[in-house]
Amino acid sequence: MDQLSGMDASFLHLETPETPMHVGSLMLFELPEGYDGDYYEDVKAMLGKRLHISALLTRKLAQMPFELAEPVWIEDDDIDLDYHVRTLTLRRPGTMAQLEQLVARLHSSLLDRSRPLWEMYVIDGLENGQVAFYTKAHHSGVDGKAGVELAKVLYDMTPEMREVPPPRRKRTSGQYQLGVTELLQAAASNAAKQYRQLAEALPTAAKAFGTAASVVAGQRVPEGERPLNLGLAPKTIFNQSITNQRSFSTMSVPLSEIKALGKRVGGTVNTIVMAMCSIALERFLKERSLLPKEPLIAMVPVSLRAEGDSSMNNQVSSVRVDLATDLTEIPDRFKAIHASSEAAKAVVRELKPVLSMNVPITGAPWLMTGLASLLGRSNLAARLPSVGTVLISNVPGPSMPLYMAGAKMVHYFPVSIPYHGNGLNITVHSYAGLLEWGLTACRRTLSQEESYELIKHLQGALRAIEALPTVAEATGAPAVAEIVVATSADAADASGSAKQAAGKKGAKAAAASASGGEGRAD
Repeated sequence: MDQLSGMDASFLHLETPETPMHVGSLMLFELPEGYDGDYYEDVKAMLGKRLHISALLTRKLAQMPFELAEPVWIEDDDIDLDYHVRTLTLRRPGTMAQLEQLVARLHSSLLDRSRPLWEMYVIDGLENGQVAFYTKAHHSGVDGKAGVELAKVLYDMTPEMREVPPPRRKRTSGQYQLGVTELLQAAASNAAKQYRQLAEALPTAAKAFGTAASVVAGQRVPEGERPLNLGLAPKTIFNQSITNQRSFSTMSVPLSEIKALGKRVGGTVNTIVMAMCSIALERFLKERSLLPKEPLIAMVPVSLRAEGDSSMNNQVSSVRVDLATDLTEIPDRFKAIHASSEAAKAVVRELKPVLSMNVPITGAPWLMTGLASLLGRSNLAARLPSVGTVLISNVPGPSMPLYMAGAKMVHYFPVSIPYHGNGLNITVHSYAGLLEWGLTACRRTLSQEESYELIKHLQGALRAIEALPTVAEATGAPAVAEIVVATSADAADASGSAKQAAGKKGAKAAAASASGGEGRAD
């Protein structure tokens, strides 16, 4: 029995029918040459043998009486694998756009809290011959980095599936649910432990606050220069109450070329990502005469996880980054974004001991649930000041190709969480030399067609950054090669053209030709 931390439980309490709080992934697999089996059955059999090596897959929630304290995780000894692992087939022709619309619908439904909080879908029928695999798991049990650790557990590094030792027989009382006395004892014991840890951490917290204050003071800029301390974000179409309907689109960019571009123009991969979002959002809003005069601000999650920590919980905070959309010159904007991002991360590094502290609050479940419901139904999100305009995440992932049930994973797109007041979530995830983009939004805030339009603007933003002058230009350093971006917005046309060119080489060659490279999807 393991009680949820306040941060983990907040994802449960803030969940409403309009705001499912699960994170997901959309993966594309290439089946082995000549494969004639049932891939769904192969995946289900593989998962059945490995459930026990991931706590996320085998535990469920037990609520505290009267919701006086956070719930606890307990082992589920009766997992219905046919419920959790499902299969779907796309209608013809099976385009990437059809797949993304299906994932948007699947992502909009709540997980069943009486069961372990995860679902997986094997989806066939894609015109390029690949098989899709969509997963979702509740954010209360997994954050971005813990999700990557889960992927390492479920997937293999070669086409040959590794053998996993079977689970040991567990000694249980046979009781389906814990008794009230057990739950209350656990809550009291956990609260006492947390208060003790809180008291022990106070000296460290005081030192962290002092150091962070010094860092903030050191970030003051001369008069007339752009300040690093941000005010409230301007209101946009993204800052309103949302529905449970979703839109979803994807994009893939070679990671090595983004790294080279960052070095050439003087920024990190994260700076390139933020600048691309800034330019794309500015153009999208400006075309609709909806761009505020004040600069847009991104809410950016940052990990508090220590090196080597793979526990299946949330260890995350967030920073606010200036997107500098009020600056018309791209070099000036790029410089402002980089400075804002580095300044925010410097403060978080010093406050890490404080931000990771768990403070128990009696009655937090019913209090937070009530506030979440009020926020959505009263449309307060559209009336209250905004802290950030959009959510933008950049999660590091596996650097090597992964395999599942013998099939090679060629793409690994993130599917994330929009919320009241932040109707658009842009998440970027690295995988096997690619930078994979997933745009998840409330469909009322950003329709499926508008999501593809924003993808096009991200492409254009990348070209605008490529045109920036080289930092090392004076030394004669060579410019980076043009970056080729594969998107789903034009998947149907590209795939059709590729198949004509490929002739009898098959769907695999067609998919590679459509994307401009081996092993890449539409």
